[in-house]
Amino acid sequence: MQGEPKSKRIVSIDALRGFDMFWISSGEAMFIALFTLINTPFFHRLSEQLDHPAWTGFHFYDLIFPLFLFIMGVVMPLSITRRIEKGDSKSLLYKHILRRTILLFLLGLIYNGLFDFNFAQQRYTGVLQRFAFCYFFASLILMNFRLKGQVIWAAGITLGYWLVLLLVPAPGFQAYDLTPEGNLAGYIDRMFLPGSFCCYNFGDNEGILTMFPAIVNVLLGALAGNWLLGSFSDNEKIKKLTITGGLLVIAALLWSLVFPVNKYLWTGSYTLLTSGISFLLLMLFFWIIDVKGYQKWAFPFIVIGLNPITIYVVQGIFDFGIIANIFIHGFKDNLGNFEPVVMQLSILTIKWLFLYFLYRQKIFLKV
Repeated sequence: MQGEPKSKRIVSIDALRGFDMFWISSGEAMFIALFTLINTPFFHRLSEQLDHPAWTGFHFYDLIFPLFLFIMGVVMPLSITRRIEKGDSKSLLYKHILRRTILLFLLGLIYNGLFDFNFAQQRYTGVLQRFAFCYFFASLILMNFRLKGQVIWAAGITLGYWLVLLLVPAPGFQAYDLTPEGNLAGYIDRMFLPGSFCCYNFGDNEGILTMFPAIVNVLLGALAGNWLLGSFSDNEKIKKLTITGGLLVIAALLWSLVFPVNKYLWTGSYTLLTSGISFLLLMLFFWIIDVKGYQKWAFPFIVIGLNPITIYVVQGIFDFGIIANIFIHGFKDNLGNFEPVVMQLSILTIKWLFLYFLYRQKIFLKV
């Protein structure tokens, strides 16, 4: 069948994943330091793009998390197909899905300080926990529904979440209150989510209700993966990715007039906007790297992209600045205003060399 996945590795997927992880592996800190050093209105605005808005709105940095979820979805059709081709039964696949879900969730708890044993202040949700949740439910949908059914699920979750916010008020507030204090998602977190919250006072940035629309980023990634990893021609793949990405961005901008783009609430317009941009970025990386064959420039990103969970977890529990300081402590104090830039560049370099060592040793963390 024309759209069935092939086993050929598409390098642009690893490169895009690495590009995504670059920004949370000290890339954003290095550029913020650089833009601050230059200190002009233009670079100040660029610096703002590397942080989240206070509430509603969209900055470049708001793309990082949903882009990773999208890429997770891109590789799912191939990984499931490979396991079936190896002879794995559905029951074995379900065990694999459950095992990976538990490991991701556990790594998230460890990242958030599980071994501090301060359970009252422990944060029980987070980035890796959302990875686990979205991976689990998206996998079940992919395992049990064809492409049309997957699209219906994506549409149903997106619209269903909107209707819940539209019709169900938090006690003491009106329905469709999307303020930090009055939104339903934050109220549910306050009622049912123990421990501490991030990253606003009235709920958690990766809270309970907002987990569900994030599944859609994975499902839309799986749609892109079915096309990209299938037997369509390169021109057909580029066309499908471009048109879908463009339509999603347009739909997001229109919907944002009544359902504002908001990462904290993972609103439907935010889901569509980030997915649309993800489609377009995937198309661009695929066209440059796999179609045109320009791969050498992407090697630094590929090294990061082959071990994304590794660097995310390790940098959360270990201070790479300690190692960087060994090499630059003798002269960094003489750098003046350049010191923050050099420090962040050094930390980024140490992290990349760590990943390059794992790459050379063919060590890849697969949970």
